[in-house]
Amino acid sequence: MKTAFVTGATGLLGRHLVRNLIDRGWTVRALHRSAGDAEALRQIGAEPVRGDLDDPATLRQGMAGVDAVFHAAALFTMWAAPADFERVNIAGTANMLAAAQAEGVARFVYISAAGVVMGDGKPMRDVTEDAPLAYPSWAPYLSTKARAQQLVLDANGTAGVRTAVIMPPMIWGRGMHMLDNIVANVAEGRFRWPAGGEQMMSTAHVDNVCACAILAAEKSPGGRAYFVSDGRDQSMRAVLTGLLATRGVTIDAASAPIGMAWRMATVMEFVWRTFRRAGEPPLTRQMLRLVGYDFTVSNRRASEELGYHPVTNWADGLADMRAPA
Repeated sequence: MKTAFVTGATGLLGRHLVRNLIDRGWTVRALHRSAGDAEALRQIGAEPVRGDLDDPATLRQGMAGVDAVFHAAALFTMWAAPADFERVNIAGTANMLAAAQAEGVARFVYISAAGVVMGDGKPMRDVTEDAPLAYPSWAPYLSTKARAQQLVLDANGTAGVRTAVIMPPMIWGRGMHMLDNIVANVAEGRFRWPAGGEQMMSTAHVDNVCACAILAAEKSPGGRAYFVSDGRDQSMRAVLTGLLATRGVTIDAASAPIGMAWRMATVMEFVWRTFRRAGEPPLTRQMLRLVGYDFTVSNRRASEELGYHPVTNWADGLADMRAPA
């Protein structure tokens, strides 16, 4: 029986990853920060390990004797202080790698993001892993994820640790909190279709990401990054219409040209930053870059090297989201 240490285990991806690993016969230790999280993890069969990414001693304790580490924890938001992104996404990943090396962990799988190759706004279709990483200053989430990804790839082979990176586009499935903000914006009349919503995008059901991550731990030669998607590209309008329908929400919104939306986002960011307004701006350049242009990725490398194929399709994933809890 294999043993895994999982971070981000209380988020959308992490919860599903813990369940997927347990269903496949793995023993799972899961990093968490609160007593309530510990009980929830025990109920699904994981061993809770209380601590944080800035606690090297706890990280080593969680990794002692494990076969693989799955690092899914990150600060995923479109608006936060740059120092917070640095602390969680960069320093946290460096701490994880150091602990894995110290404990002689054989496999280290990092959950990155497909957006790490996004730079200036332009259509990108059927993107492969040969695309260079991008580090836009106005997109601190994406730029710190890209830097963390490079840390992981550069660490391959150090102290015997073989590393791999999974790069999913928008992760979706039951329990996705991102929909809450969209529902609120629709209800308040603040939602607009950037570029008419006709731009094509890849998506990745959470169980497809889990399947690819586990395959990477088992089969990757090390030092490799892999895009993972559902294998079916759709327009942004089709994607959000389908997802919001699972909440009984329909969108009747106008379109905003991408240039106009970009200027609006720039102004909103300035206002929020200058006047220290609470919460997130309704629109940011980082969010627009993620959804405002054609962006589709290729599963070819994951298929050829790992034997990956999607395990959940669009229709079945939506049906699961509509089903009672």
